[in-house]
Amino acid sequence: MSKLDKIEELQRLVKQDPSNSEARRKLAVLLMDCGFNEEALQHLLYLAKLFSFDEDIFYNLGIVYEKMKNFIKAKEAYIKAIELEPGSLDAIYNLGLVYTELREYDNAIKCFTQIIEEDPEDSNSYFNLGLVYFKKKDFLNAIENFQKTVDLNNEDIYAYFYIGNIFKELGDLDSAKENFERVIELSPKYSWAYYNIAVIYYEQKDIINAVEYLKKTIEMNPADSEAYRILSKLLLKQEEYTEACDAIQNALSNCPESGDLYYLAAQVFKKANDNKNCAAYLSEAIRNYQTLSVPVQVAKNELAQVREKL
Repeated sequence: MSKLDKIEELQRLVKQDPSNSEARRKLAVLLMDCGFNEEALQHLLYLAKLFSFDEDIFYNLGIVYEKMKNFIKAKEAYIKAIELEPGSLDAIYNLGLVYTELREYDNAIKCFTQIIEEDPEDSNSYFNLGLVYFKKKDFLNAIENFQKTVDLNNEDIYAYFYIGNIFKELGDLDSAKENFERVIELSPKYSWAYYNIAVIYYEQKDIINAVEYLKKTIEMNPADSEAYRILSKLLLKQEEYTEACDAIQNALSNCPESGDLYYLAAQVFKKANDNKNCAAYLSEAIRNYQTLSVPVQVAKNELAQVREKL
């Protein structure tokens, strides 16, 4: 029986006997698992009135509210679940996640620390503890907890990714690159790792490798407009005008319309002495003025100057 068939069966049972709390409970969980959060919520709220002592109901209420991005209500539900069952590690862990979303970082730290005290092998709690410290910009504690994460799970790509970002922030570019390369080793299609390595090479004035990794970024994520932007500028610096024009046209084909992207395209074609395309893209930039960072009058003045050359 499929999940949807099971939902229909349980709905019939509840309709026939609204007091069938067991069927309603199973229905709520199944609805939640299938993404029918509003429907699940109504059943759980009904059950919570009848069974105000039931930790599982409030725990599931927390999950539903969390899925619905109502983090205040999720926090209240998880706290109630923990009051009813202080040893509920799942509720404590999820409460830590909610505190993180609400930027109540000190409370989140308490939750994840409590989990680790109970289970020192819980790599997920170390990761989330690292993430909280990262958000607090406490990089030393962040890197310590991310390192504990990979000590327990050496295939956690996100921990390596954050370690790379911290080393990059601290100026240790070689260590940062090493961790981003580890991400690629574990997940060869993770475009952000390629992008960050490209930025490191750029900061190290290694334009050839920066271009290579930007191209790899775009190969993995053809909609990365920032990678196209930097790649186009680097190609222009190398006076590789044809490649720069190709790159920006690929960006326009794969990325959402924006005034900034059209304006960049105009600058690329201007450098390539293609005034016709330059004028066309300046016109598009002006038409998309809501997403244009430069003052629209600047773009209009440039367009007038280019048109004089046509």
